[in-house]
Amino acid sequence: MKIIYRITSVAFLVCLLIGCTDDFIETNTDPKNLSEDQLDESEVALVARRAMFGTVYYGNDFLGPFQLGHSLFTDVYANYFATTAANFDSDQFTLVGRWLNGAYVSQMSDVAPELKFVLDFTEENGLEVENAIFKIWKVYFYHRVTDLWGPINYSNFGDLETTPLLFDSQQDIYSDFFEVLDEATSVLASNAGQTKFFLNSNQDMVFQGDLDKWRTFANSLRLRLAMRVKYVDPSLAQAEAEKAVAQGVMTDISQNAFIVSDDVANYRNSYNTITQWGEFRMSGDMESILKGYRDPRVSSFFAEAVQPDASDDPAGLTFNYEGLQNGQLKATKQDPNLNLNNSDMAPAYTEANAVGPNYPLIRLAEVNFLLAEGALEGWNMGGSAEEFYNQGVMASHMEYGLDGTDLMGNDYVTSTNVPLGISSDISAVSSVPVAYDATADVEYQLEQIITQKWIALYPDSEEAYAERRRTGYPTLYNRVNSLNTNIGVDEIPRRMPYTDVERNNNTAAVEDAINDPNKLGGPDNGTTKLWWDAKN
Repeated sequence: MKIIYRITSVAFLVCLLIGCTDDFIETNTDPKNLSEDQLDESEVALVARRAMFGTVYYGNDFLGPFQLGHSLFTDVYANYFATTAANFDSDQFTLVGRWLNGAYVSQMSDVAPELKFVLDFTEENGLEVENAIFKIWKVYFYHRVTDLWGPINYSNFGDLETTPLLFDSQQDIYSDFFEVLDEATSVLASNAGQTKFFLNSNQDMVFQGDLDKWRTFANSLRLRLAMRVKYVDPSLAQAEAEKAVAQGVMTDISQNAFIVSDDVANYRNSYNTITQWGEFRMSGDMESILKGYRDPRVSSFFAEAVQPDASDDPAGLTFNYEGLQNGQLKATKQDPNLNLNNSDMAPAYTEANAVGPNYPLIRLAEVNFLLAEGALEGWNMGGSAEEFYNQGVMASHMEYGLDGTDLMGNDYVTSTNVPLGISSDISAVSSVPVAYDATADVEYQLEQIITQKWIALYPDSEEAYAERRRTGYPTLYNRVNSLNTNIGVDEIPRRMPYTDVERNNNTAAVEDAINDPNKLGGPDNGTTKLWWDAKN
């Protein structure tokens, strides 16, 4: 592994030799300035492996960046968790620049150069299949980045000939996503039934070189991206969604895609590190919804509170899982009993020095909820919204080894149960039941779909946060308090502001994006909506 750590990217080499700071210019990193003439396929596969792992963990340092980008922002803006650390204010909508800077720099100076190196190497060395896989991975990586920041350096990343490195509009980025997926799926279709990933398919952290599963993943990713643009370009959304279905999306739980946790030293789930710090707990939204639905997935998500409150439990059920409403004041978070009174993550995520659970990318449950939403629009998805909704619920239950009954032993998917209040003075977060109501208006049915999708996406808060912005669902609690004068307690940030590393080192690009109405075209303060965020 030592040789790979030395050659993976210029950015990583600089970090090893002199240490990383927020001041080095990640947008000018030359991803081709590597010892590629000294590498063979097995070594390149390790670079590829790092790029895969780093995509979901904000780089390959699983201590800091994942906390900075995921735990402190998307986790609390998806409302999966609430912050309990007294001095952490991102839960109250303070968009802390140094935290965001750390997350962004790790993405663009660590993962992006590795990804580009693998793409260039595979293209130049005639590795057509591996190149197709990493074209798909390019789309997966960059859709997570652009869905947080908006216009970014995408098409000219690593081009040292271009000054300034102007950002691409999100519309142009998404247009290219669909083209890149076309290219990749065409190659994989012509290699159907094969297993291939450099010289050792086991280095593939997702599908171990199963090309059919990679193609299905690409089509499912196309479906996700198609739905993302539904409110800004409905014709494009329908065309791409129907293409995804025609080419074959996930239909079986065995096709679920995860980044495998298989090495404590190098490739472990970062939650198993950051949960040791005791800085967050289950959200009140999760308690209201999971408790009201008598949802058996709760024990796979969270641990019972050390000091539970039985006063708000459903009749006939002991429910020791407790959640905290987001946006607590500092004085509340200084209560030494706060963590004891509220639920930590499930034991699988809190075992120290363990590899931890595999990290989800796209799963059958999500695909079914996407199909349900498409069917609700009248698109040709191959079934009805209700059918896909029910299948999505069941797929999520199956993922956790559940049989489709709730905590009371009753059928879950036909249940009329609704969310419940989290205390005597805080009422239920919403009133939508589990049982699908095909006679209700479209918005009500959409709320049902997205509410169950929000549960099933856990803990992929990047995707859940994006869907909250796109659809306005699920209906969740207001913040207790907001420290951001631009964002009220009944709102959420629409994007992350540009970071100091871009503002200081790529100033022209940032100003161009802010001022160009076809790019960001609005204030860089977390209130300006992304291109696809066009519903409300």
